[in-house]
Order: sequence, then C-alpha cells, then structure tokens
Amino acid sequence: MSEDPLICVVEIPKGSRNKYEYDSELGGIKLDRFVSASVVYPTDYGYVPKTLAPDGDPLDVLVCVSEPTFPGCIVPCKAIGLFKMSDEKGPDDHVICVPCNDPGWNTLEDVDDLPQQLRAEIGHFFGVYKDLDPDRHSEVNGWDDRAAALETVKRSQEVFAQRGGAGEG
Repeated sequence: MSEDPLICVVEIPKGSRNKYEYDSELGGIKLDRFVSASVVYPTDYGYVPKTLAPDGDPLDVLVCVSEPTFPGCIVPCKAIGLFKMSDEKGPDDHVICVPCNDPGWNTLEDVDDLPQQLRAEIGHFFGVYKDLDPDRHSEVNGWDDRAAALETVKRSQEVFAQRGGAGEG
C-alpha cells in the first residue's frame, strides 16, 4: 500500500440492528435508533475523523471485517471503492474499506475484488433499511472504484479543513 492507512472509527458492528452515532456534544457514541426493517448491517459501519461529507456529517465508511468489532474501535484501513447512495438528506456515499491488519481482506485492491454476494448484501441493506421508518428513505446509486473513493476522502478532508473543524466526529 503506497499511501498512509485511512483511519476509520467504527460506530456500528457488522450484524447489528442498532444505529449508533458519534455525538460530539456528548463526546461519545450514543444509540440513535433501532433499524426497524428486519435487516442487519453487512459490514462494520463508521466514519473517517476530520472529514465533512455533503450531508454535514463525517464521511461514512463500510469496513469489511472477518469478525465484528465494536463501537469506538479505531481501524486502520485501505479504501478500495465507493458505494454511491442518497437518502432524505441528499447524497450519502460510503467509502468501502478493508482493514490493513486483517489478512482475510487486506489483499483486496479495488471494489471489483469484493465478493459479489457481499456487494449484493450491501446494496440490498441500504436499499431497504429505512423502508419502515416514516419520513426516511434511501436510494442505491451504484458503485465506483478505488480512485473515486480516494478522491471522495480527499475532498471531504479539504471541506473539513476549510470549515475549521466544524462537524468533527
């Protein structure tokens, strides 16, 4: 890997229906809601610190893990792709990552290396996970490659820096 690891903070472990979010006012991770649809997160889910995505939150990441971690776990990762989606707040792309220290995943280089079944699970989960929630919706918009993921990370870091750290997660 030529670039430095992307530092990711896990909010939601793989297999959970609890939606945890970092709360900067409380200084920790809180339970935001329960996913009412009968689906579970197909990967660990979290964010990249010191980034700001178009929805005003830190940039979302999906971390492919062999075993679920835990809320607050810091995972050095390699970005391999971009999962494109939107929700009621607008564009909400997620960077697909693999842990640098997990030999079951760290050989993957691009989104095309992801198992097709996992790609299908990710698309299905984010296509339906808000279906039973009033006033919430999501739309899957496809996949993009590692270069697009790295560009998204760079852009979100620049926006964070320009805003002087607003929205830190």
